[in-house]
Amino acid sequence: MNPLNPEDMQDLKHLIEFLKDNQVAEFELDRGDVKVRLKFNQQETSISSLSDYARYLASAPSNGEQVAALRPVAESSASAVEPDGELHIIKSPMVGTFFGSPSPGAPPFVSSGDSVDVGQEVCIIEAMKLMNPIESDAKGEVIKCFVTNNQPIEYGQPLFSVRLG
Repeated sequence: MNPLNPEDMQDLKHLIEFLKDNQVAEFELDRGDVKVRLKFNQQETSISSLSDYARYLASAPSNGEQVAALRPVAESSASAVEPDGELHIIKSPMVGTFFGSPSPGAPPFVSSGDSVDVGQEVCIIEAMKLMNPIESDAKGEVIKCFVTNNQPIEYGQPLFSVRLG
């Protein structure tokens, strides 16, 4: 393993400060021979509050208003599911910038009312100049998109709600 040069160490320190300031729970970077994984201890959020938050998001107006990110994130790798088991929240697996279509002017990957399958691409998240395709982890009907194009997003932030089916 090659040690990081002083400039890389300074960049890493700035990244850590940014992640802490924005209450990011977990971050992973893999660039060839440099691998960084950071996990911060944060106050636990109860499962009932995640369900309440999912219910709130599902009932929020869909006129393009941005919805604030859930902070802090507990079990952010697991998706929130409504207690009745019908509403599933697809969350961001990383910090970055949201793009709902493959290129400017192109139709979105998915819209409200569209059917999605597990593994179907639903958006792109740009992180550190890399375009990362995000796939659905549930099969059903897209109910709502909670973010807009070019919006900065956080790890664990809700992206879409899907009615399972």
